[in-house]
Amino acid sequence: MTGMLITGGAGFIGSNFVRHWLTEVEPAAAVVVLDRLTYAGNRANLADLEGRFTFVEGDIVDQPLVESLLAEHHIGVVVNFAAESHNSLAVIDPGRFVRTNVVGTQALLEAARRVGVARFHHISTCEVYGDMALDDPGAFTEASPYRPRTPYNASKAAADHLVRAYHETYGLPVTITNCSNNYGPYQFPEKVIPLFITRALDDEPLPLYASTQHRREWLHVEDHCRAIAAVLRQGRVGETYNVGSGVEATITEIADAVLAALGKPASLKTIVPDRPGHDRRYLLDATKIRTELGWAPRIAFDAGLAATVAWYVEHRAWWEPLRNRAPVVEDRAWEVR
Repeated sequence: MTGMLITGGAGFIGSNFVRHWLTEVEPAAAVVVLDRLTYAGNRANLADLEGRFTFVEGDIVDQPLVESLLAEHHIGVVVNFAAESHNSLAVIDPGRFVRTNVVGTQALLEAARRVGVARFHHISTCEVYGDMALDDPGAFTEASPYRPRTPYNASKAAADHLVRAYHETYGLPVTITNCSNNYGPYQFPEKVIPLFITRALDDEPLPLYASTQHRREWLHVEDHCRAIAAVLRQGRVGETYNVGSGVEATITEIADAVLAALGKPASLKTIVPDRPGHDRRYLLDATKIRTELGWAPRIAFDAGLAATVAWYVEHRAWWEPLRNRAPVVEDRAWEVR
C-alpha cells in the first residue's frame, strides 16, 4: 500500500488534516506523521487517532531521516504542513523561520526527488502576496506577484519558490495551496481567536493591535482540509490553488463576537502596539479551486466561530497546559518568555 507522509501533523492544521483524511477520505490509509514537537506541536491533538498512524518525532531539516521514512514506508504522497507560523515570533527570531520554512522545505523536496514520490503538496499562506489597502476592491489571485513584508511571510514565499523550482528543474510532481487565516479546534492559544477565547474565559484582557480596523479573511480548518484533499485527488500537477472564504473580519469584530458568545464585558478589550510590518489586509480570489475542483466552504463564519468557542469551553484540559508554552507575550511589547 502506498503511504502518505504528513509533516507537521501534530500541529493545528496538520492534525485536523490527519483526522479528516483518516475519517472522511481514506480510513485505511497508511499515514506517517513527522513532527518535531516544538512548543506548538502536541501529540494530544491526535489522541483520538492513536493506533491508526505511525508517529515519528523528527525534523524536516534532517534529510537522511526523511529519505529513510519515504523509502521504508513506501510513501507516494508528501503533504507538508511543517512550519514556524507565528508572525510575532518571526519578528523576534527570524532565523528559526528560515531554518524550518526554507531550509526544511528544501530538504523535504530533495528527499522526495531522490526517493521519488507521486505528489508533493505544500501548504502555504495568503501572506506571501503582501498586504492590500483596506479599500482595495480586488483580491489576490494565483498570478499575483509575491511581495512579502515580514520574516514569516518571506520564509513562506521562499519555500513556495523552491517547490516550484523543484517542479520546473527536476520534474517533481508538486501542488501548492495558499490559504487564508484558519480557525477551529486544536489551534494553539497564541493565535488570535483561541487567544481571545481562553483569555476571556479567565477574565483576562484581550490584546487588540492598535490598527483595529485591519482585516483578515477567515476559513474554518475543516473547509481547508477538504480543499487540500480536493487538490490531492483532482488538482493539476504544477499548479497553485488559492483557498479562501471571502469572509473578512476586523480584530475588533472578532473580539466582540468572542465576548458576546461568552457573555463577557467589552471592558476586557485592551489596545497594544502594532507589531512591526503589520499587514493591513489579505483577501484571496478562490475562483480557480471553486471552478476546477468544485470546492466551496461549507461552514459559515458565525456558526464556525460559535462552535470553536464551545470547543475551547469544553476542552480546558487541552489548552490550559499550553498557555505558558507560547514564546511571545503579545501585550507586553514583544517580550519573549
